[in-house]
Amino acid sequence: MAKYSEKAEEKVHETMHEMKEGKLKSGKSGKKVTNPKQAVAIGLSEARKEGAKVPKKK
Repeated sequence: MAKYSEKAEEKVHETMHEMKEGKLKSGKSGKKVTNPKQAVAIGLSEARKEGAKVPKKK
Protein backbone atom coordinates (compact mmCIF):
# COMPACT_ATOMS: atom_id res chain seq x y z
CA MET A 1 0.00 0.00 0.00
CA ALA A 2 1.31 3.43 -0.94
CA LYS A 3 2.01 5.89 1.86
CA TYR A 4 1.16 9.55 1.73
CA SER A 5 3.70 12.15 2.86
CA GLU A 6 3.07 14.38 5.87
CA LYS A 7 2.77 17.36 3.53
CA ALA A 8 -0.04 15.58 1.67
CA GLU A 9 -1.79 14.68 4.94
CA GLU A 10 -1.63 18.31 6.07
CA LYS A 11 -3.08 19.52 2.77
CA VAL A 12 -6.01 17.07 3.01
CA HIS A 13 -6.57 18.11 6.64
CA GLU A 14 -6.70 21.78 5.58
CA THR A 15 -9.16 21.13 2.76
CA MET A 16 -11.43 19.06 5.03
CA HIS A 17 -11.42 21.92 7.55
CA GLU A 18 -12.29 24.42 4.80
CA MET A 19 -15.13 22.18 3.61
CA LYS A 20 -16.59 21.96 7.11
CA GLU A 21 -16.46 25.76 7.41
CA GLY A 22 -18.13 26.11 3.99
CA LYS A 23 -15.20 27.93 2.41
CA LEU A 24 -13.98 25.23 0.01
CA LYS A 25 -15.04 25.67 -3.61
CA SER A 26 -14.50 23.49 -6.67
CA GLY A 27 -12.14 24.66 -9.39
CA LYS A 28 -14.24 24.98 -12.51
CA SER A 29 -17.76 25.75 -11.35
CA GLY A 30 -16.81 27.60 -8.17
CA LYS A 31 -19.64 25.93 -6.23
CA LYS A 32 -19.30 24.98 -2.57
CA VAL A 33 -17.91 21.50 -1.93
CA THR A 34 -20.10 19.43 0.41
CA ASN A 35 -18.84 15.91 -0.35
CA PRO A 36 -15.93 14.74 1.88
CA LYS A 37 -14.54 12.53 -0.91
CA GLN A 38 -14.35 15.54 -3.20
CA ALA A 39 -12.55 17.52 -0.49
CA VAL A 40 -9.96 14.73 -0.12
CA ALA A 41 -9.47 14.64 -3.89
CA ILE A 42 -8.91 18.41 -3.98
CA GLY A 43 -6.41 18.17 -1.11
CA LEU A 44 -4.44 15.40 -2.83
CA SER A 45 -4.46 17.30 -6.11
CA GLU A 46 -3.08 20.42 -4.42
CA ALA A 47 -0.43 18.33 -2.64
CA ARG A 48 0.62 16.81 -5.99
CA LYS A 49 1.06 20.30 -7.44
CA GLU A 50 3.32 21.23 -4.49
CA GLY A 51 5.49 18.15 -5.10
CA ALA A 52 4.41 16.04 -2.12
CA LYS A 53 4.69 12.25 -2.21
CA VAL A 54 1.24 11.15 -3.38
CA PRO A 55 0.40 7.96 -5.32
CA LYS A 56 -0.67 8.35 -8.96
CA LYS A 57 -4.33 8.71 -9.91
CA LYS A 58 -6.01 5.47 -10.96
